[in-house]
Amino acid sequence: MKWLKYILKGLLTVVMIALLAIVVTSVSLIYNFQKPTPFRGNDIFNPYRNISKEHCWKRANFHTHTRVEGILNECDHTAEQTLDYYEKFDYDIVTFSNHNELTVHPTEPSQSLNLYEHGYNICKFHKLVFGCTKVNRFDHLLPIFTSQKQFLIDMLSRESDIVVLNHPLRTHAMTERDFERLEGYRIVELDSGKSTENSYWDTALSAGIYSFALANDDLHYPDRTRAIAIRSNFLCTPSGSYQDVCRTLNEGGYYSMRVPDYGGGDWQAKIEGNSTLPQIKSIGVSGQSPYIALTEVADSIVVTGQNHTTLAVAYSADSLGYTMLPKDSYSRFTAYFGGGEVIYSNPFARYNAESQSTPFRTTHSVNIVLTALYNAIIALIAALLIYKIVKLW
Repeated sequence: MKWLKYILKGLLTVVMIALLAIVVTSVSLIYNFQKPTPFRGNDIFNPYRNISKEHCWKRANFHTHTRVEGILNECDHTAEQTLDYYEKFDYDIVTFSNHNELTVHPTEPSQSLNLYEHGYNICKFHKLVFGCTKVNRFDHLLPIFTSQKQFLIDMLSRESDIVVLNHPLRTHAMTERDFERLEGYRIVELDSGKSTENSYWDTALSAGIYSFALANDDLHYPDRTRAIAIRSNFLCTPSGSYQDVCRTLNEGGYYSMRVPDYGGGDWQAKIEGNSTLPQIKSIGVSGQSPYIALTEVADSIVVTGQNHTTLAVAYSADSLGYTMLPKDSYSRFTAYFGGGEVIYSNPFARYNAESQSTPFRTTHSVNIVLTALYNAIIALIAALLIYKIVKLW
């Protein structure tokens, strides 16, 4: 049974090589993280401070997959075919975020945002990376520690304009504790389909970690009505050029929206439903009071604050203002409509305008001792696995 011995040795070798790959790609800095500290200050940050009504609103999706070269494909449709589907729903901006590959816009190269989705790890810790010149191929195959995730965010932030944390509710090993500590990303992706509550976003905001939000289709099947035009973003931007879009995303002058699959498979009903979506008519801050006004009456408008607490609710209303109390660290609006549409605003947060331009912060630092110890252990385990593989044969 000599052949069986070699088969078992071969299988064991494959397992050890897989473990070696996980270990080798686990190298990381180890960080000191600040304790959760709610936003403080006498001023209220208004993400809509720079919007101009004549530029509102342009509909956009930033998370779109298409056919790529090679055998590893998540989508059978080309960028041109996918864009044709989106144009049925009057999208102004569609970007293509294929995994670890930059995809040029098929008709408007100026709208190519040098965008890709980073990550092929086991945990699906994926990030949208805007404004890079090339794809960064490094990834932790098993990013289970908060410091590993922070290391990847910092690495990508240094070589790009914007980093977005994708579908956190579908990311394995992503915990609320991670969101209380991770910094450096600009935007978090909302509404993965499992929940409309977006509790992780509130966890980060309650810890004093500010971010905007996007709701994207994460499209793989443009020919399925239930997959396309079900999450959207509406930007107040002069054009779809990279310069304008990047500035708008960095400043926060946009809102996100969950859209029903009108018609449940009837394409004409879906097109008609998407042509009459409710919108934000005006939004901003007056003194200490964030406010929102809508083009249609909503079933309810909810103000959410610290620890996902409901601060105020207006029923059967098309507007709502809320005066933030000194104890309110932030507030954000969610409008629920009878047809199933949901609008999410970016958050209004306390800060000190004299010393801060925005509530964004980066406070984590490298723990040199733990970094050296951690990576020494990684090197030791890798050496042991290599020794075992060599000895086995």
